[in-house]
Amino acid sequence: MNDFPAPLDLTKIKVLPLGQRRSLSTLEKILGDPSTPPPPCPAGIMAQIQECARRMQSARERGASVMLLYGAHLVKNGLLAVVNRFIEQGWLTHLATNGAGTIHDWELAFQGRTEESVRANVATGTFGTWDETGRNIHLALLAGALRREGYGRSLGRFLEEDGVTLPTTTELGDWLRAEPAHPLSPARAELLQAMLAQRLAGGRIEVKHPHKASSIVAQAFRHCVPFTVHPGIGYDIISNHPIFSGAAIGRAAQLDFAQFGRAVDGLDGGVVLSVGSAIMAPQVFEKSLSCVNNLRLQAGRPIVSGHTICVVDIQDGGNWDWSHGEPPKDNPAYYLRFCKSFARMGGEMKYLQCDNVVFLRHLLAELSQLSNA
Repeated sequence: MNDFPAPLDLTKIKVLPLGQRRSLSTLEKILGDPSTPPPPCPAGIMAQIQECARRMQSARERGASVMLLYGAHLVKNGLLAVVNRFIEQGWLTHLATNGAGTIHDWELAFQGRTEESVRANVATGTFGTWDETGRNIHLALLAGALRREGYGRSLGRFLEEDGVTLPTTTELGDWLRAEPAHPLSPARAELLQAMLAQRLAGGRIEVKHPHKASSIVAQAFRHCVPFTVHPGIGYDIISNHPIFSGAAIGRAAQLDFAQFGRAVDGLDGGVVLSVGSAIMAPQVFEKSLSCVNNLRLQAGRPIVSGHTICVVDIQDGGNWDWSHGEPPKDNPAYYLRFCKSFARMGGEMKYLQCDNVVFLRHLLAELSQLSNA
């Protein structure tokens, strides 16, 4: 019998200082000002945005969830200050993004720059191999696991507190020997392994974030608004680092999936905004809604109902009018996951073909008018 080929030894990945990377986006150039007039918006889309704003206001008045699920382009399009204004004004009860959404957020907070040339850097073996990004996000998750915190809260704390305090390797070893069956033992073991491999001492690790005022992750932490992250193992550039720990990422994401479900459980009469997330948002939402309905039915409660799902993307929706329901399987629009999945989630799904800058800027303006009326 032939031996199964050995996997790559990713601990041998050579990483480089983040400051050496040629970044394509800077905070100075991309950051939008929510106080300035929003860009032009077609009348048909404007009417949909106004209706979305009214439903959000109604949801908040009744205490229902209002969830913003977004992709990484929202960050790269400079909407951080806009989303932070939503948080400050209390319009959102939950935020969720993928791994890339937090990586760009963290890099902008740390150095004011983000994004790289995928084509050029994959060819040189340097795509994603940036020391500070992989190291610090992992440290946030590894340390946060000891507090039973998920990805979003761990990283938010790391940003807000400008670093982390680690136990010593001796302390971690003592805890493992004394309480091998403790629920935190896996997390303690993973942190111990990372500290030994990376030769990290216990104590304070200071990581300054000069631009954290712009960070959505930090702002959510500051205002105690749940922020969850739903990554994939191998999806994100933090995989391209010797400290890479699928266990740490998976544990943090597991906690965040459960936290996401808590928001879904409050969604009766609420609103979901899915902005520029073609895969993460529909896939995570449909599983979470099924979990919530499962638990509700066991408890003799009705399933989630009365919610509105506003899906925003720049694609034409497969040239299909989703207000008429789901297209047949022989129609290419049937295979647009971000429309089809949400159309199956009960409530009312509305698709807006709209640039995310135009949508969020006008939505914020409409909500401000409603609150001042």
